[in-house]
Amino acid sequence: MKTSEIRSAFLDFFRTRGHTIVPSSSLVPASDPTLMFTNSGMVQFKNVFLGSEKPGYVRAADVQRCLRAGGKHNDLDQVGYTARHHTFFEMLGNWSFGDYFKHEAIGWAWELLTQVFRLPPERLTVTVYHTDDEAFAIWRDEIGVPVERIIRIGDNKGASFASDNFWQMADTGPCGPCTEIFYDHGAHIAGGPPGSPDEDGDRYIEIWNLVFMQFDRAPDGTLSPLPAPCVDTGMGLERLAAILQHVHSNYEIDLFAHLIRVAGELTGTSDLANKSLRVIADHIRACSFLIVDGVLPSNEGRGYVLRRIIRRALRHGWMLGVRGDFFWKMVAPLVAEMGEAYPELKEKQAFVEDALRTEEQRFGETLEHGMRLFDEAAAKSGKTIPGVEAFRLYDTYGFPVDLTADIARERGLDVDMAGFEQAMNEQRERARAAGKFEAKGQMPAELASQLPPTEFLGYEALESRGSKVLGIVRGGRHVDQLGEGEEGLLILDRTPFYAESGGQVGDTGTLSRASGRFEVGDTLKMGGVFFGHAGTWHGDQPLRAGDAVDASVDASRRQAIVLNHSATHLLHAALRKVLGTHVTQKGSLVAPERLRFDFSHHKPMSHDELARVEAMVNAEVRRNAVAEVRSMGYDQAIEFGAMALFGEKYGDEVRVLKMGDFSTELCGGTHVGRTGDIGLFKIVSEAGVASGVRRIEAVTGANALAYVADGERRLGEFSQLLSSSGDDAVEKLRQLFDRQKKLERELESLRSKAAGSATADLAGSAKEVDGIKVVAARLEGLDAKSLRDSVDQLKQQLGDCVVLLAGAVDGKVSLIAGVHGKALARVKAGEVVACVAAQIGGKGGGRPDMAQGGGSDVADLPAILAGLADWVSSR
Repeated sequence: MKTSEIRSAFLDFFRTRGHTIVPSSSLVPASDPTLMFTNSGMVQFKNVFLGSEKPGYVRAADVQRCLRAGGKHNDLDQVGYTARHHTFFEMLGNWSFGDYFKHEAIGWAWELLTQVFRLPPERLTVTVYHTDDEAFAIWRDEIGVPVERIIRIGDNKGASFASDNFWQMADTGPCGPCTEIFYDHGAHIAGGPPGSPDEDGDRYIEIWNLVFMQFDRAPDGTLSPLPAPCVDTGMGLERLAAILQHVHSNYEIDLFAHLIRVAGELTGTSDLANKSLRVIADHIRACSFLIVDGVLPSNEGRGYVLRRIIRRALRHGWMLGVRGDFFWKMVAPLVAEMGEAYPELKEKQAFVEDALRTEEQRFGETLEHGMRLFDEAAAKSGKTIPGVEAFRLYDTYGFPVDLTADIARERGLDVDMAGFEQAMNEQRERARAAGKFEAKGQMPAELASQLPPTEFLGYEALESRGSKVLGIVRGGRHVDQLGEGEEGLLILDRTPFYAESGGQVGDTGTLSRASGRFEVGDTLKMGGVFFGHAGTWHGDQPLRAGDAVDASVDASRRQAIVLNHSATHLLHAALRKVLGTHVTQKGSLVAPERLRFDFSHHKPMSHDELARVEAMVNAEVRRNAVAEVRSMGYDQAIEFGAMALFGEKYGDEVRVLKMGDFSTELCGGTHVGRTGDIGLFKIVSEAGVASGVRRIEAVTGANALAYVADGERRLGEFSQLLSSSGDDAVEKLRQLFDRQKKLERELESLRSKAAGSATADLAGSAKEVDGIKVVAARLEGLDAKSLRDSVDQLKQQLGDCVVLLAGAVDGKVSLIAGVHGKALARVKAGEVVACVAAQIGGKGGGRPDMAQGGGSDVADLPAILAGLADWVSSR
């Protein structure tokens, strides 16, 4: 049975038993900061088990893609060395949320394995938690498994309920016993049954784990029955396929056999049992699905894990003799194997290939140099690679330390990890020492504890009357007043000033009262809930805490910011439509003059892509859709279709900005009433700012019009210089360039002829010193290249010779010296240039046979050149 058929048969079996078939969730867990990757099938149902989410079904089945290559669950080091470890794998699972329980779960599992997949019952052994008499009885009395093949497993991990057969989500919360089903490969394979001293052998392989969540564990460790017990099962697709296809290793199943065969063709490797081919076949699955799910190679977080996996695969290709790019070519065969089950893989095939090709080419340039450095370190390090060398490989050649450890292990070496960490920490300390961080606004703790949060009025108004000064901060300290010309931060009870947040800069304006004005230069968030108005007080009397002020935001500046902020959301949506849904925001700056938007994308945008994005945004501007803002709960907003933005923290209540049917995102900033208010959107630049991160800068409204007007002015000046009407300016410029190139070629030809003529004359005037011919002359009208050509020609014509040619332009002297034949035993070209250059206020040097230099004292040059023969004679 093929892997694809097993996948389908599993889902069909549970579909006919009333289960809703749920698609695989992303490898990047949604709204779960505790996990780096989805590492098991239950991750997408975690909130259901915790009771915070109610799905529209009580039975579910799925095939979940999983990754174990980072954080607590990391199998990366074992991949390639064992028969069943993978970075990426698929987990078959069926679920009951307060519906059926042990009888149905065990019965269906046995039915599927023995009747649908036709596994011999006598080959199956099961385990139960040692106190789970109910599960034991079901296996014995209802299923008919002999008691000698039902093994009770107790607390074998050092604490109560710490067992291979007791599952818990965390230290507290839902938990319960589990029963596991093992397949016996036969007595010819080493190993014993589960629970025995030699259980780690390969004879008995776990294929299915049925978890019965029936308790709630309290902080003191006591267990209370759950009102609605649940079932959570997981069966590894690759392990099951190996059994059904009668092979011992997962890497021998049909899916991997195809990938390994293609890897062998790409690397020129005929031995398909080579472990490096297994690594490549495993890693292409992990890398491709990570990129599909929005992860791109980088130097931190999930992107760094992806980079580690890619570079490990490339190193194994290098071991097989590959010196060009090959890894990205594995995507197409992967799509052929898994594209039907995962359509998103097929849809993003081109993007995945481009991302892998870019990373492969980047690392390929340094891989060989890094391997040479490793070899050098290994040769002189005995049995342990020093930590400083491992760090050098990481810092200079991009070798993740686990890649270095992987190579070392293959050669029977260790890596000094403590030394590596010390070198890493020293680098971090240097970086911290080099950087200077100063908080814009610090809220004194004693003041924060006394004040209520600031009420923000700025969504509806730009002015307010009688706002009360609740606190004054100066130099990081709480003060009672500000005098004339003193700077400080004012905290008001309510304000129309927007505090810098979400990329949008803070408002400026004035806070005024009869005794003076406070000029606000910035507005900052302090302690998350207080708005600090940073500025300077100008007044006849001090400004005191408790005073009332009238607040007025700089309206024109705020309006310019508003246009840019709303345009940022349209830009984000357009980028996703043009480049793909992998695009996510990685940072932004929304200022009055311009907007800056950072986003995930692995290569520069083409002119056509930029033009399409710009046109798409301007089309939405002309459509003049209402910019609708709603407040709702976070979960409701996500269901509404809103996208959460990078780097933002959201509370239970959020604001959703919806602009027509084009863009829906969470955002607490200030925005236009209709998209037409933006007026015009113009992209100014696009560039890379980090690995996998691009940046677009753009202008809107009056600034966009000014940008266009400035461009037209420059075009006018350009056309005037070309005596063009503008329409034919490009063609006229092209003609000028063609003419310039033609003239440059003619000039080069004339210079070459002049140099040839001068060379012939100089060869005839050479002086002879002890069998060495000496030429020293000044040539007019020749550049440095022509002088070098002339020196080369003279060396060939004269044989044993010393040649020095000089050219003077705008008071600067260029010197070219050449020494040839037996003259090299007497004098070096660098010595000739150094001697002459020193006499004309310059310097020079070079190789023994050719050197160059210069100076500025043109007046003495003739006499110096005339004395070269005597200087050679004196050597």
